[in-house]
Amino acid sequence: MGKEYNNDQDNIEKDGTVEKTKGKYPIHCLTIIGQVEGHSEAGGSMKTTKYEHVIPQLIRVQEDPEIKGLLIILNTVGGDVEAGLALSELICGMTKPTASLVLGGGHSIGIPLAVSADRSFIVPTATMTIHPVRHSGTVLGVTQTMDYLEAIQDRITGFVTSNSNISKEKFTQLMLNTGQLVMDVGTVLNGNQAVEEGLIDQIGYLSDALEFLYSAIEKDK
Repeated sequence: MGKEYNNDQDNIEKDGTVEKTKGKYPIHCLTIIGQVEGHSEAGGSMKTTKYEHVIPQLIRVQEDPEIKGLLIILNTVGGDVEAGLALSELICGMTKPTASLVLGGGHSIGIPLAVSADRSFIVPTATMTIHPVRHSGTVLGVTQTMDYLEAIQDRITGFVTSNSNISKEKFTQLMLNTGQLVMDVGTVLNGNQAVEEGLIDQIGYLSDALEFLYSAIEKDK
């Protein structure tokens, strides 16, 4: 018992995960916080979620017969687009029940991550921030650069609209809104607004997300 507890503590401190909860069914809890870190490291003072740590966890959840479902806790400021989409596609392709719960914020690439689960939940005080793709590196002022950024944006928009109830037209309208954010383009939706727009499935809390997973697991049985 002591060794198992120590392993749980190590996982929480190292990766922010609980591999197998001790509830009604064993659930893997994955937390995605701060910036989703991809091929480049973020600044030393920034909280990050490293995608190379998350990918093996998702494979383990899919392959481990003792793990019955996945709960994703999200409070992210966005991050690497390629890494975020890679994780979103992995979650979307899992055959075990998955649920996401947005706490605090789901910014930018956090939106595909939230909608990638079978059922997405958001607390009323959380927000979803929708804005166009940004590029922090050297940008060449040529047509090819704009085409490349547009192609990335299309990938994100396509994934979000395919895995939620928001239309492409509405998502694009919110993304290009110039009347809300100061010196920026985009829209911030609170929990209720995110559900009303069809971006997130429902308002809910931890107990609601777990109840969905338990119900889905029992149906699979």
